[in-house]
Amino acid sequence: MTEFDRTRWAEKGFGEQYLETADIRVVERKRLLAILKSFYRHFLVGKQQCRVLDLGCGDGVLTNELFRIDGSLSATLVDGSEDMLNKAKERLTGFKNIRFVKASFQELLHTDLPYFDFVVSALAIHHLTLSEKKSLFEYIYSHLDAGGYFVNIEVVLPPSEALESWYQNLWREWIIEKQTELGLEDDYEGTIRSYKEKGHYSKLDTLTDQLDALNDIGFRDVDCFYKYGIFAMYGGKK
Repeated sequence: MTEFDRTRWAEKGFGEQYLETADIRVVERKRLLAILKSFYRHFLVGKQQCRVLDLGCGDGVLTNELFRIDGSLSATLVDGSEDMLNKAKERLTGFKNIRFVKASFQELLHTDLPYFDFVVSALAIHHLTLSEKKSLFEYIYSHLDAGGYFVNIEVVLPPSEALESWYQNLWREWIIEKQTELGLEDDYEGTIRSYKEKGHYSKLDTLTDQLDALNDIGFRDVDCFYKYGIFAMYGGKK
């Protein structure tokens, strides 16, 4: 049994349930996707068949958004969940030059993949310890072509309890606002309780530690591109 098999993402149906409520649970999810597309348009559109690696691809939403602005790209999507890969295959039906790889991040480190121009991930890498994150970042760096980019949309650990408390309030306000807007009564605040109990979010690391790791590996132009409470988008260039 792999480390991934011990997580809830390996449970049948969990990923689908999460995806159905992602716009409520993830603060500014649509804006994060819009900023990701802006980044791609600014730095990568114009490359001849840009090669994209989508790590922890889920239902393929990131790659689908990129195809909307660049129909010529080729994509490799990696996920440890067979259910999620099937969802991604359904979403991306009709697109060409796509490869699907079933592998956890630990297994990926021993998987031979080609070079890429753009590596992207969203809300998947936080399941790793800092040491494991660094190993994955090194793998990403080694599989980027010169001038290629890595962008990660992620949940990060606040640097103090005071900030953590405020960020939880921001998150709660967002969920309540979305529930009111959509007329929903389900207990979506359970996501915040699981964060506070450090169950699903037991391996979070600070944004600073993760940016430092990228710098240490050799990434350039390392920065946080967007942040709202515990949700952040960061990355760098090879």
